[in-house]
Amino acid sequence: MSKASANFGGTVGWDEQTVIGKRAPRPGELKSESAIAAAQRAGIAIDTSKKYAAGNNKQHEAAKNTAILDRETEELHHERVDKDVARVIQQARIAKEWTQADLARHINEKQQVVNEYEQSKAIPNQQVLIVLNHSTIHSTSVFLY
Repeated sequence: MSKASANFGGTVGWDEQTVIGKRAPRPGELKSESAIAAAQRAGIAIDTSKKYAAGNNKQHEAAKNTAILDRETEELHHERVDKDVARVIQQARIAKEWTQADLARHINEKQQVVNEYEQSKAIPNQQVLIVLNHSTIHSTSVFLY
């Protein structure tokens, strides 16, 4: 049989020759013109694709939208509890002679949540404000946004 019909590890038919000890060249190994021509004569599949920006270091180039991001002036932040609401919550708690832990236990929240509401650090949650209103019995207009 000729070398062109040699099998390098695929399925073997009854009339094909199996070559032991040799392997087919990998696509990355076919870099010279003579190696590519020899592989084509042997009938091996060759992938000849040009890589985009091969050899260029694109890591440190500026992105195209950097100027758009630099021109962005919108302030993105979450709304916090108003200081007046925080003061009303604290005064109502003190009027009932409760600690923050007591108030938290009454509204089924953590003490840290009550602390954040009293320091105006919490993001307003209508459900928590309603429960605070019911537990301290104040007007809803002060607590709700």
